[in-house]
Amino acid sequence: MTENHKHTRILLVEDDVNLGFLLVDFLESNGFEVKLYRDGQSALQGFTRSGADFCLIDIMLPGMDGFTLTARIKELERKIPVIILSARSLKEDKINGFRLGVDDYITKPFDEEELLYRIRAVLGRTTRSETESPDEAEIINIGRFVFDPKNLSLIQGGNAQRMTIKETRILSKLASSVNNIVTREEIMIDVWGESDYYTGRSLDVFISKLRGYLKSDPSVRIVTIPTLGYKLEVDKF
Repeated sequence: MTENHKHTRILLVEDDVNLGFLLVDFLESNGFEVKLYRDGQSALQGFTRSGADFCLIDIMLPGMDGFTLTARIKELERKIPVIILSARSLKEDKINGFRLGVDDYITKPFDEEELLYRIRAVLGRTTRSETESPDEAEIINIGRFVFDPKNLSLIQGGNAQRMTIKETRILSKLASSVNNIVTREEIMIDVWGESDYYTGRSLDVFISKLRGYLKSDPSVRIVTIPTLGYKLEVDKF
């Protein structure tokens, strides 16, 4: 696994218990961090709560199907890489998946090594620009936190909070202008490359997550500036 991809967190949605566990073991042995869900609703809740860098989604799931789940996840984070895993090989299903913006469609049964190389290929296309930000090169002190953008970590008292790439980019943007306003549009263009309704919804979710990470230090807070954007406020001691 390449250095750039070693922190990738994969959300895997597969209702076949045996296949799910096999894929978790295989992917973790190749350096990925994997969270397994067996139905669409719990997967959506998990994504909303904890985020992910990459999604592997089966189509035929109990309750919410894989296409619906993909659409809901794309509403929250439009550019997240998604590979569909399915026993359904109909042309219509593949077209439906690509219309939703998935990056690849793999028909079961598949070879694990092929899946690995397809994941790496998608990551190579989608994360290169995200991981080359000059704002993410140095260690940054934020109140009692040590922010390590390069390793996607927020550290306090020896405890490290793992972050997604987009969480890291957003906090980097705010940290580069401590106690100054950063507009929503600036953040969206810098992180997503566009500014629209769906991107705005995604930004709201990520700001909420970052506030949760920072709440243990009362001297640090992300303040919403109505109609403008956000300000990372850090009290001086």
